[in-house]
Amino acid sequence: SSGINAEWPLRPGDYGGLAREWFFLLSHEMLNPMYCLFEYASKNNYSLQINPASYINPHHLTYFKFVGRVIALALFHNKFIDKGFTLPFYKRILGKPLTMMDLKSVDEDFYNSLNWVKENHLEECGLELYFAHEFEVLGEVKIHELKPGGEDILVTEENKEEYINLMVSWRFTRGVEEQFKAFLDGFNEIVPLHWLQYFDERELELILVGIKDFDLQDWQANTIYRNYRRSDKQIQWFWTFVQEISDEQRSRLLQFVTGTCRLPIGGFQDLMGSNGPQKFCIERVGKENWLPRSHTCFNRLDLPPYRSYDTLKEKLLLAIEETEGFGQE
Repeated sequence: SSGINAEWPLRPGDYGGLAREWFFLLSHEMLNPMYCLFEYASKNNYSLQINPASYINPHHLTYFKFVGRVIALALFHNKFIDKGFTLPFYKRILGKPLTMMDLKSVDEDFYNSLNWVKENHLEECGLELYFAHEFEVLGEVKIHELKPGGEDILVTEENKEEYINLMVSWRFTRGVEEQFKAFLDGFNEIVPLHWLQYFDERELELILVGIKDFDLQDWQANTIYRNYRRSDKQIQWFWTFVQEISDEQRSRLLQFVTGTCRLPIGGFQDLMGSNGPQKFCIERVGKENWLPRSHTCFNRLDLPPYRSYDTLKEKLLLAIEETEGFGQE
């Protein structure tokens, strides 16, 4: 079958919220570094790149093709994925050349080493480099020749620019050529790569991942109310709650109400619902002993008329921390 179908028990139909939730949860799992398909770029950079050791799973190429299809489906249907890739990864999808500066964001030590080679006279420093490089995968040290016979070709002032360019290219492709090709093959089945020719890497990242930073003024300005007024104490308490909680909890709150923790490029004013643009909505529903409920298809939070701030805070935290997806429906 060329399609992917998902069904939620007791949830007939899909008004947008289910699709957002499905892409978010599926991408959260399939991009999890625990499965060894992807890894974090560095200890200080949690963007993802392909793990060269993914071959420990004999079916890894099949999985990478599947991941490529899912990412393309998310792009095609204008849905966000949970985690983002490195900017060089997006550049490779777009077929753009990679430079030394691309290294700086994903492997600063490697960048500094190459920059030292670029800025210093190798012969004067007494440093011998060859067109080969050692690297380690799962404890095994391997040697990669940057060009045929590279182990015997000395790097000189005349050829070090070629050496640097080959090292940059190798750093982004080392041990992941087959995986990346499988990813692109799957992606291209859904979204032909030439459709992306008008995007740059940052635009592609924003379309796939959205914005995670929250502008609270933008959030308030683009929120509507049903059976509440902006001046009601429950609404004032809600915004106090939003200001007090952490960014991670704000992400959970946004996911609870909209199905995704990401924002469109235009911020809260561009949130989408079942029939097009749909602002964040707070509706007065239920009794004080009820938990808040969400309608992700309509970006709506059902907020009971709690009698104290402490109660509102307790109930909202319980809702966003202890439930996932449509648990409150």
